[in-house]
Amino acid sequence: MTAHFPTQQIASLSGHNGPVHALTYSAGLGQYVLTGSSDRTIRLFNANKASLVQSYTGHGYEVLDISVTEDNARFASCGGDKSVFVWDVATAKTVRRLAGHVSRVNSVAWGAAADVLVSGSFDASVKLWDLKSQNNKPLMSLEEARDGVSSVAVVEHQIFAGSVDGRVRTYDIRMGMVYEDVVGHPVTSLSPTKLADSVLVSSLDSTLRLMDLANGKLLQAFKSPDYTNTAYRIRSTLANKDAIALSGSEDGAVVAWDVVSGEVIHTLQQQQQQQPPQGTAVAGKKNVVVSAVAWCPGRRKEFASAGGNGDVVLWGVPDE
Repeated sequence: MTAHFPTQQIASLSGHNGPVHALTYSAGLGQYVLTGSSDRTIRLFNANKASLVQSYTGHGYEVLDISVTEDNARFASCGGDKSVFVWDVATAKTVRRLAGHVSRVNSVAWGAAADVLVSGSFDASVKLWDLKSQNNKPLMSLEEARDGVSSVAVVEHQIFAGSVDGRVRTYDIRMGMVYEDVVGHPVTSLSPTKLADSVLVSSLDSTLRLMDLANGKLLQAFKSPDYTNTAYRIRSTLANKDAIALSGSEDGAVVAWDVVSGEVIHTLQQQQQQQPPQGTAVAGKKNVVVSAVAWCPGRRKEFASAGGNGDVVLWGVPDE
């Protein structure tokens, strides 16, 4: 596994004028990468050529999350605007703007069908949006959280929501049920397994947890001296067919764990450290936070990591 893990920086996607908060590959082969930044713009890059394809402007505040449809024709974005934007990829135009949250929207995800969107907000609500309707108001609002909702994910008829209140809530829309699992620390991201039988949870105690959704049991905890997450929202993910847990860190590292053993298999540095000039004071110098990681859904072994300096690094398998 470790011999074929992407550990080589193969490209850098630059152009944003602020930290990158949102990061995702296109669906299918993952030929493109979408990035969203505090500079209020979204950029579409060709991953193979590391070239900018299109810029999307329309947000008046920072962009915090992006989700792409399975056919790659549209994507949704959200952020400080308190709204969810739906974009046409080809024309770079917004086709819908969905209003209803009363605070920044932290996360957005497409439902099982491309006519339903789910969003989670700092206003402590999860909202469902029916895109077949011409009404831009939410179809449903789920308000069990007692603090901001930081992350949402959808697998078939289940909606997963992580909250700053330290809980993970699973909504079974078909059965009309909600299940609550206690993490005990503010949740920053969720990554369900492909079978939706467990979920990777990152939280502000520098720990990733793999939790069994059937009974809330902790299956595995992932820690490392090189992994720090106590202050910022950092998005982790399951990778390589759910065999690897992958996350950025507040100290500029990217850490990968084996899901079964819980052991660290790689620690990578997003930025190469440069030697300061002689006589230069370097006290207080810090690495840039790696705020998000995304695994390529295609066959090639590749992932992307987003830095607080506005750059996104693509990682590939080292040449034999």
